Amino acid sequence: MQLDRYVHTLGLHLRRRFGERVHKLPLHAGFTCPNRDGTIGRGGCHFCHVGAFSEENDSPLADQLLSGGERIQRARLYLAYFQSYTNTYAELDRLRAMYEQALSSRNVVGLCVGTRPDCVPDAVLDLLAGYRQNGAEVWLELGLQSAFDETLRRVNRGHGFSEFADTLRRANARDVPVCAHLIVGLPGETAEQSLVTVERTLATGVRGLKLHPLMIVRGSHLAKAYARNAVALPSFQDYVTVAADIVRLTPAPVVFHRVAASARAPSLVAPEWCHTAQTANNAIAHNLARNGAQGALTDEPFLPLTEN
Repeated sequence: MQLDRYVHTLGLHLRRRFGERVHKLPLHAGFTCPNRDGTIGRGGCHFCHVGAFSEENDSPLADQLLSGGERIQRARLYLAYFQSYTNTYAELDRLRAMYEQALSSRNVVGLCVGTRPDCVPDAVLDLLAGYRQNGAEVWLELGLQSAFDETLRRVNRGHGFSEFADTLRRANARDVPVCAHLIVGLPGETAEQSLVTVERTLATGVRGLKLHPLMIVRGSHLAKAYARNAVALPSFQDYVTVAADIVRLTPAPVVFHRVAASARAPSLVAPEWCHTAQTANNAIAHNLARNGAQGALTDEPFLPLTEN
């Protein structure tokens, strides 16, 4: 079932802007993370093993841009997606050089920059705002995961909700759109808390959301806890229900960059249904078709897709 009949997806947003499909091109630019290198902490977030989600690539950025565009045949236009680790965690000159190298590449129409809410100085926001003013599609993707500070401490995030809210305030002042990453099913959290997290996140003026079920991946702290039966995961149906409720709570102008996620074998330990996101996407779409689409519980409901 087609998800963008019921959800304002990133794909729909980009088709409406550019008149055709636009694909995100994942890039590995050699960044690290302050929660790994000792600046904030070591070992990273308890759920994280980045290699499980995006195959690290140490080839030059120009080669990645060229080979990625040749490999992906589903679109003619691309967003350069700086995905792995903390992609604003460097000197401004280095960031500018990489971002502009990507933007100057053939058929690249914008940037997605993944980072932490405590690693976004004003100078970076000014840089991104300039690209947006020049016509590029720009998204700053912030890993929040939960709006509850006790949860963030439990999974060793190294920041609280206040850092996220501060970055949103500064990004909104510069008209830089932010997409917040949220995880459903974090240790110690209930489904009701996931809904509260969304309400608090939306209240900051965020313009995009990316939802993930909690996944256990090899090499993570949670993988060890899961082996001891110390971590409970949401069932497939529980996740579908919560994700659909989150979509209905979200006003139609907010763009969903993702409503489910997957990890590659053999990195994925559990749950098995996360080997692909398509099964969850279909189930969420069926739930929304039965019970109301995005924004059904707000004053800004989603208008069904009408274009081909």
